[in-house]
Amino acid sequence: MILKAAAKINLMLDILGQTEDGYHTLFMIMQSVGLYDTVTITETGKPGTITLSCSNEALPSDKTNIGWKAADRFFKETGVKNPGIHIEIEKNIPFAAGLAGGSADAAAVFVGLNELTRAGLTERELCQIAVKVGADVPFCIQGGTMAALDIGEVLAPLPDIRQDWYVLVKPEQDVSTKEAYAAFDSADYVRHLDTTAMLRAAAAADTDKVYAMVSNVFEQFIYVAGRVDIKAIMRENGSIAHCMSGSGPTIYGVFETEEKANTCAEALLAAGYQNTYVCRPVKQGVTIVEGV
Repeated sequence: MILKAAAKINLMLDILGQTEDGYHTLFMIMQSVGLYDTVTITETGKPGTITLSCSNEALPSDKTNIGWKAADRFFKETGVKNPGIHIEIEKNIPFAAGLAGGSADAAAVFVGLNELTRAGLTERELCQIAVKVGADVPFCIQGGTMAALDIGEVLAPLPDIRQDWYVLVKPEQDVSTKEAYAAFDSADYVRHLDTTAMLRAAAAADTDKVYAMVSNVFEQFIYVAGRVDIKAIMRENGSIAHCMSGSGPTIYGVFETEEKANTCAEALLAAGYQNTYVCRPVKQGVTIVEGV
């Protein structure tokens, strides 16, 4: 079975507080975008085994990979007999980028195994298992435009965002999510975002207003080399909004036409930002390309 796993961006991200067990409670508007990893699941005929390979050698190919963890969790939670599977991940989504690339891969594994084994879980049941692997995985299973609350596992669907064009730029540096939250915790002052206005705009499908309010609380604490330059290039080429995604470092810009998006991408590449991607919003997190 071959599946496409979509990346995500945050149209808004704010940290509302912290729970007694140390987790941070969040408000996010999340959006799937047409930048995909490809996940292939093959039965090996070796019952009980899970193996994994990845096109990016910088990522693990053992049981520490979130895709492997997703498969292991699926079989343990469902009681479905493991016929022996191999997971092959072709990486296109940059990792450590704030784009949920790992969570997207895990989501594809859950969806693929549910179909491949004919387990018959509903999307909701699948998400209840998936959240035990990662808070972003349920969103990546469903995808589209959604509000995400608490640690990210409480999801509410929103009207589809307008079909504009996105330019994503992943600077060379990586950002540790753990360090990003530690920076928030140690901050003397936090300027919180107007989450109520954003939610109302998104629920009313007022895309212009949504883009006018895109923002990310982490930008107050996380230094990203080149962020100012990247945003300047986006503005010069007609972006109607630009923001960091997740805990960074990826910056995205929103453009009304493909021509403007491509022109901006060319300018960014010329400026040395090689990890630049042009895509559009998509309505689904995981898509089955080929399967049973």
